[in-house]
Amino acid sequence: MDELAAYERRLRRAGLPLLIEDYSAYEDIFTRATPLLSLVVTGQLLGAVDRDWPWWANALALVGALAIVAGGVAIVNRHRARPALSVPDRVGPIELAAFVLVPALLPLVFGGQVTSALVTAGGNLLLLALIYGIVGIGLLSIVRWAAGRLVGQLAASLKLLTRAVPVLLIFMIVLFINTEMWQVFSDVSDPALVGVVALFLAVGSVFIASRLPREVRELEADVGADPPLTPRQRFNVGLVMFVSQGLQVLVVAVLVGAFFVAFGALAVTPDVVETWIGRHPHAIAGRPELSEELVKVSSALAAFSGLYYAIAVLSDATYRAEFLDELQTSLREVFGDRARYLEARRAAGAAPGAD
Repeated sequence: MDELAAYERRLRRAGLPLLIEDYSAYEDIFTRATPLLSLVVTGQLLGAVDRDWPWWANALALVGALAIVAGGVAIVNRHRARPALSVPDRVGPIELAAFVLVPALLPLVFGGQVTSALVTAGGNLLLLALIYGIVGIGLLSIVRWAAGRLVGQLAASLKLLTRAVPVLLIFMIVLFINTEMWQVFSDVSDPALVGVVALFLAVGSVFIASRLPREVRELEADVGADPPLTPRQRFNVGLVMFVSQGLQVLVVAVLVGAFFVAFGALAVTPDVVETWIGRHPHAIAGRPELSEELVKVSSALAAFSGLYYAIAVLSDATYRAEFLDELQTSLREVFGDRARYLEARRAAGAAPGAD
């Protein structure tokens, strides 16, 4: 059992917890998060309080809120044939639904606060999604694993970088010194600029995600996963590849944005900017060469560069071969651990493939 636990820790550190057999979202994620969920519900008892009420009315409201929560717990426990006020030993769909809905009833019952009720329910749903993403899918482990291999992956794709980035920079420089580019983005509001960046991010993410199923199948065949991966295990491997490629795109975009901020601060004077945009630029920290308009234009170009790079690297056969080669080398060790882990499970009498 110690050997199995060691292999499972390795799979989690590699960002592939779904490769663990008999892995259950309810048993392995939400049940372990019961103390955190209980703490959140305790804090949400304050949703019954209204600052405009006298203290005694708020005290009664807190007692009523506690009774509603305790009643909800008792109903769920009785449905599960557990003692009425016991702590759940397994968190399933009913418990999760109660976690989302029961605290949301408190501001609705005490004060008719519909907005507060919706915010509470939405916040609890978001918390469950974060717990599943961070603990269940291992997003933090995936980012840590991918970041540790980022330098090697960029070095492996050096040939593409030397081809794609110079051409990209020349094209971006032409846009950077274009008057219309400055006129468009100098007056754009911060929310609108965030929306533009988010749009480029979404398009790039969709493009990368659309190519991943085929890449995962090819990777599985090349590495020789035995037994074959289940659909959700392929999703986990695909997420690792998505984060790995996404980090590369992010690094390139940030570097391009930093380059244009530095280039603009050195080469584009405030008088030139004023000629382009028809008014004096807004200096940052009292430095006229570093303006808000320069940062906005550089951010837009960085977002466009990230989208261009994401498309270029996935449509270039040389890059795909080099990137997958490096990724296969890293994942081959993980799949080797998986094979030994499954063999250890068979030796211990556990049936593989249970999902």
